[in-house]
Amino acid sequence: MNNPRTMESTSQVMKHSTKEEATHTTLWADILSLIKIGIINSNLMTTFAGFWLALHFTGLNFFNYWQEFLLVMVGTGLVIAGGCIINNYYDRDIDQVMSRTQSRPTVTGNIALKHILIMGIGATIIGIILVSLTSLVAGLISTFGWFVYVVLYTMWSKRKYTINTVVGSFSGAVPPLIGWAALDPSLQHPVAWGLFFIMFIWQTPHFLALAMKKTEEYREAGIPMLPVVHGFSITKRQIIIYVACLLPLPFYLHSLGTIFLIVASLLTIGWFVIGVAGFFMKNELKWATWMFVYSLNYLTILFVAMVVATLPNPF
Repeated sequence: MNNPRTMESTSQVMKHSTKEEATHTTLWADILSLIKIGIINSNLMTTFAGFWLALHFTGLNFFNYWQEFLLVMVGTGLVIAGGCIINNYYDRDIDQVMSRTQSRPTVTGNIALKHILIMGIGATIIGIILVSLTSLVAGLISTFGWFVYVVLYTMWSKRKYTINTVVGSFSGAVPPLIGWAALDPSLQHPVAWGLFFIMFIWQTPHFLALAMKKTEEYREAGIPMLPVVHGFSITKRQIIIYVACLLPLPFYLHSLGTIFLIVASLLTIGWFVIGVAGFFMKNELKWATWMFVYSLNYLTILFVAMVVATLPNPF
């Protein structure tokens, strides 16, 4: 026979265990939200590409520089995480207005604000130190990227000017340079700067498409994004102009080979064609979604293609 007290005790233990697991899950989800894990992943992809291409063009062996690789990847990830945490801390007043940010711990209060600020500062300092151990230039570039994102974008331009997207693009463009500078601080190779300009130009059409999708939320939060202030028509023209500026950039990376050049050119032309189609579509939000999704795939395929194009020939 089952003892009722034993069963009750077991039930309480199970409930406590389930509650504890839920708490741990929620805390982990809160941390991932706080550091903006998606932004970290995409930026580390470009950091890796910069490091990998620096290896390729300097003729260095990866296995001789695996320590630099770990330092620059972990360090860059921490610097980005630190910037994102402080961004969330500073934007907690507007995050409670926008539906996509209302679950952040800075809004829900799941993590104390003082702890969040300490996390942001701590991650930033440790990250910059780790990156600087690879080269001083890499450390300075990571510091510049953090400063642009936290001070020039978050604290200055985001709430005042429609060019906030362009300002923020500088911070998103430096990860490939950080990866490259970890091995080659001179940054004299044109491919290094080709990566920078691709990332710089890519971000504006990417984020303007997102801004179109979230126009009403930005309007309610009082953020002067381009579609909020000037409407969809001007925003679409700006998107097309920036995508058009990407068209010649693959040719600056011609040293990666003909196949890469063809893939990169077709990708960019495809994005431009979809962009032009936006002037003939009645559903502008659907078009913005197409542009946003394409931009994500564009970046992933382009940078994966860079790595594949420079893999050692096994034959």
